[in-house]
Formats: sequence, C-alpha cells, structure tokens
Amino acid sequence: MSSHIARPVQEFDKEIVDIVDYALNFQVTSDEAYETAYNCLLDTIGCGLEALEYEACRKLLGPLVPQGEIETGVRVPGTAYKLDPVQGAFNIGAMIRWLDFNDTWLAAEWGHPSDNLGAILATADWLSRTTDKKFTVKDVLTAMIKAHEIQGCIALENSFNKVGLDHVILVKVASTAVVAQKMGLTRDQALAAVSLAWVDGQ
Repeated sequence: MSSHIARPVQEFDKEIVDIVDYALNFQVTSDEAYETAYNCLLDTIGCGLEALEYEACRKLLGPLVPQGEIETGVRVPGTAYKLDPVQGAFNIGAMIRWLDFNDTWLAAEWGHPSDNLGAILATADWLSRTTDKKFTVKDVLTAMIKAHEIQGCIALENSFNKVGLDHVILVKVASTAVVAQKMGLTRDQALAAVSLAWVDGQ
C-alpha cells in the first residue's frame, strides 16, 4: 500500500545559497588572484610529484580493480594512470596531500585549500576528454580561486575541530560548489549538491 505524502518546499540556508551563487556567477578579474593561483598550482603539483617517491603513497594510486583504467579517463600527473573521475580525483588528492607540504591557511580553522585541486583537475580533465567542454588552465585557476575563497572565508570565523567536526568538510563544500559550476549544473542542482556536501559524514 502506498500513500502520497505532501512535503512543503523548504528553502536552502542562506549560506548555501551564497556559496552557490558565488561559485556560479562571480567573475574573477584580479590579476593578483590569478598569479597567486598559478603559483599555488605549480607548488601543489610539485608536492604531488614528490609524493610519488614514497611507496606508501604509490600503493594508494591506480584503479580500484585490475584493468580498471579508461582510455578517456582522468590522467594522474606523474603516472600512466587514466581513471574514472572519482578515482582520478582521489589519486590526485592523495598525491597532493601526502607530504602535508601544500599550502596552509590558518584562521579560526586551519586547512589546505589546494586540496580542492583533486576534484578540480579531475573534473576539468574528464570533461575535456569526454564532452564538448574544453577547459583551459585559466579555467582551472578560476576554480582554484573560488574554492580557496569559499574554504578560506568559512574558516575565518568557524572552528570545526573545536566542536568535534572534521574540518575537511570545507574542502568537500568548496570542491562541490566549483565542480558543480564546471559540470554545468543548474542552480537548483548545485544547491542540492552543496547541501549534501555539508551533511556527508562529518
């Protein structure tokens, strides 16, 4: 037996709306922001490539199953892997974070905003190789700037660790917002995605 349950439309929290509207609509015009993002990109890729010197890091990389690579998959820097976008993002993120040397932001909460590059690079590469969308390095830098701003501004006034929450939630929220824009999600889809990122297992 089934019944129809009417559910009232519930508005998204203002913070989620602000994050999504910023990710979807803000136009970055600052030359200084782009130069900073470019330096951060080089530094972060360097950290990831150095991490490949460590066997413990290399053991985490590659497809989940043997022969699980995809011809048009996400390329993992410094390796021959071509992976599905989720595993590609994990591989790139693991490399970047392995040595704990990538950029650090200290505020009410600490964090490493360049951790967002796992999702950003994987999404840009995957979509460029499998769709009509072609992303440039400037597109990657724009996503980095927005992700750094989202993560950094939330961290300015909110300490998640002090209340027993995993502060890496900020990477998930920022990555979700900018990847939603790169994927071409509608505003409603992006709002739903960012909302889910906030409740995903903290």
